[in-house]
Amino acid sequence: MIQELADSSKIKRRLAAIAFADVAGFSDRSGRDGTGTMLRWKALREAFLAPKIAEHGGTLLQVLGDGLLIEFASAVDAVRWADEVQRGIALQRIKDPDMLQMRIAVNVEDIIVDGDLIHGDGVNIAARVQQIANAGDVLLTATVRDYVWNKIAVDLTDLGEREFKNIGRPIRIYRLERQGDTVAAPRRFSNPHLSWNNRPSIAVLPFENIGGNAHDAYFGEGITEDIIAALSVNRSLLVIARNSALPYRGRRTDPRQIASELGVRYLLDGSVRHHGAALRISVELIDAGKNLVIWGRKYDGSSDDIFAFQDRIAAAVAGTIEPQLYGIEAARVRTKPTDSLDAYDCMLRAFPLYYSTREEEFMAAGTFLDRAIALDASYAQAIAYKAWWYVLLMGEWRARSNPSDAQTAITVSQRALRLDATDAFVIAVAAHVESFLCGEPESAAEMFDRALEINENSAFAWGLSAVTACYLGRPDDALQRLRAAWRLSPFDPMTFFFLGVAGLAEFVAGHYDEALVWLLKTRRENPGHLACHRNLAACFAQLGRMEEARAAAGDLLAREPGFRVGEFARRYPLRDKAALDRLVAALRVAGLPD
Repeated sequence: MIQELADSSKIKRRLAAIAFADVAGFSDRSGRDGTGTMLRWKALREAFLAPKIAEHGGTLLQVLGDGLLIEFASAVDAVRWADEVQRGIALQRIKDPDMLQMRIAVNVEDIIVDGDLIHGDGVNIAARVQQIANAGDVLLTATVRDYVWNKIAVDLTDLGEREFKNIGRPIRIYRLERQGDTVAAPRRFSNPHLSWNNRPSIAVLPFENIGGNAHDAYFGEGITEDIIAALSVNRSLLVIARNSALPYRGRRTDPRQIASELGVRYLLDGSVRHHGAALRISVELIDAGKNLVIWGRKYDGSSDDIFAFQDRIAAAVAGTIEPQLYGIEAARVRTKPTDSLDAYDCMLRAFPLYYSTREEEFMAAGTFLDRAIALDASYAQAIAYKAWWYVLLMGEWRARSNPSDAQTAITVSQRALRLDATDAFVIAVAAHVESFLCGEPESAAEMFDRALEINENSAFAWGLSAVTACYLGRPDDALQRLRAAWRLSPFDPMTFFFLGVAGLAEFVAGHYDEALVWLLKTRRENPGHLACHRNLAACFAQLGRMEEARAAAGDLLAREPGFRVGEFARRYPLRDKAALDRLVAALRVAGLPD
């Protein structure tokens, strides 16, 4: 007993900054090349990690296989070390893509010191947090965040609270976004919101050949390559290069491990089956963090026209992925405290509110966009979304709009275009503003063509360009463009808008029965859509259904009391004079004031 008391007197406690780091995917790499992996790990540890630890005043306490337990004198030193390590590795991977990647967690807490060893929750929490990190991540506990937030130039993303085994309380986690100026490093993009960690990240895995036919394997690789190319033009996504995903051909590894090794949040996996001339392609979108399939679809076609089939699948997948990921990302961001949102998060918060039928939610979308722009004045997509918000304000909530809103929308859309003239969404918004508000559908048509050259899988650009086609008196072209939008995004939040455009196209063509079908669908989808009530009034009047025409006119005036046919006729950019005359005359017949 006396000896036990004597030994316990040597145990001390102190506050310490603890970093725990290991190699992402070490076991899998060792299984493929044990000797080579160990040599790489030893070289990285001795030539780079250890000198960096010493440079920042740290002490390497233990080497646990591929893991390191390190103590630093302060949280600031620990975070600077972790940041510089990940930056340095990222730079080296440009030259050597096969270089090992690290996962690092930092915690500050009271620890138990027993000779050369340390124990306690402070160490256990660092180890547990490090296990949920992706390759290239630095994760910090809330305690560390409180120490460093005003001392070094770093951006942190709040990942929320997590429960950990054998830890008696939830731990709030933050991810370090490598945007600070602690180390000078090449920047591929000038806009902060386009940092690698701030966009939804996805890897397309080589499609599995079920059946063993070498021809099918070739086809599967072609599909994979086409999908990657189609996704890569979307400036909202980070898409891992094909060569980085090729090593996973034929491997049935845990999706969470693959995502960790590639540093992505989402995986797109698929398979190819061949029976005679028939081909079936199955595709799954996986949220790797939750190990959950969030979308899946099968495509049937024929090997007789293999390239057309390949193009169709690539376009369909690329057009579907963006809205799927936006929905998941927006749901994820809704769990974060409002005071921790960055510019990208604010845009995601706004996204599901744009098309709300509740006025307060729509106005809240504008507030979130204002905050995103205030946080990042060079965020072209957020600025373009604000211009689009003004268009919707005038088109859907006209009673809340001001006379100056049209000019504001024009100014804002042009500002976004100056910041990024290579983003299809930014161009499409500016084109619609040019057509709808500036009354210049001819130049807008050229802008839409440019947007679709950049991203031919943009359902948004296809759908909005259909409006301009109507203005130019090309209803058949408009309907073709709408079919492209629906093929790419069959459950788009703008479905009500596109249905209304189809009704306008049929009206311009003089097909009033067909126009009525589309417009009634529009009203069911969104009973408050102003353009729908206006065009319904005209359509019913053209069909001689006067009671229904007057009812639709009343619905329009209830939502837009200031509507006047003469003013509408002066500003509406419909170039087909005969169609405009029919529309205006029908509105007057429906009883709308001049």
